[in-house]
Amino acid sequence: MTAWDLWEQLLGDREVVAEETTDPGGERSIPGVRVEVQRLEKSFGGHPVLRGLDLRVEAGETFVIFGPSGCGKSVLLKHITGLLKPDAGRILVDGEDLTAEGPQRFRMAMVFQSSALFNSLSVGENVGLWLKEHRVADAGGIARVVASQLERVGLAGLEAAMPAELSGGMKKRVSIARALAVSPNLILYDEPTAGLDPVLTEQIGKVIADLKQLRITSLVVTHDLNLGFAVGDRLGMIHEGRLVQVGTAAEIRATTNPVVRAFISTQMKIVAA
Repeated sequence: MTAWDLWEQLLGDREVVAEETTDPGGERSIPGVRVEVQRLEKSFGGHPVLRGLDLRVEAGETFVIFGPSGCGKSVLLKHITGLLKPDAGRILVDGEDLTAEGPQRFRMAMVFQSSALFNSLSVGENVGLWLKEHRVADAGGIARVVASQLERVGLAGLEAAMPAELSGGMKKRVSIARALAVSPNLILYDEPTAGLDPVLTEQIGKVIADLKQLRITSLVVTHDLNLGFAVGDRLGMIHEGRLVQVGTAAEIRATTNPVVRAFISTQMKIVAA
């Protein structure tokens, strides 16, 4: 399955009217949704990757998942998108089981590690493609949405540019604008700064941090702790298929958990080098 196939799955099969999260009194609150992962298990070829993983992300929260390669970060994302089905456990979004049949009352978008732009389409056409394909608005309405979201990510006026003309960081920002164009309740970021130099990494981090004011629930998977500390309301480390620590940036930095401290120490040595 290509990145675009997954995008169509997220916003085609799962798409419904995006409702705002409500409080117990029924009043409108924020667009973000609550995500609960309960005792999630997944094995491949007899090798366990997720081992009873539990996670709760609050509505409107930006939660960062970090950990070494192969720890299960991307496998967790694939379960949330529905690309993988768990061997055991379940995932709830505002109380709805993602494995259940039928429409769901939220809208999900994803920012891919590869950006997943169509090279034959302009920036504006990439950002507005899903809106056009699903006839969400007329041409004028789509153009206004595209212009608004490109401005939000610092790329105002670049609708006519082609992906080949963009830097890696600009492509990532276009990918974020495309995700925002569908008015999501949940955004998944898969290694959003992979392959970028420190300057571009900082730019992407600032974009993600600035988007927190929208109160869209965001789940950011990264191996880059500096990014995680900069954008996360809370962070959680996966180790051997389990979430071994959750906390704010300050709490993670001050942890006495030897596994987390070893990972932080390794990251700091890489940065220093």
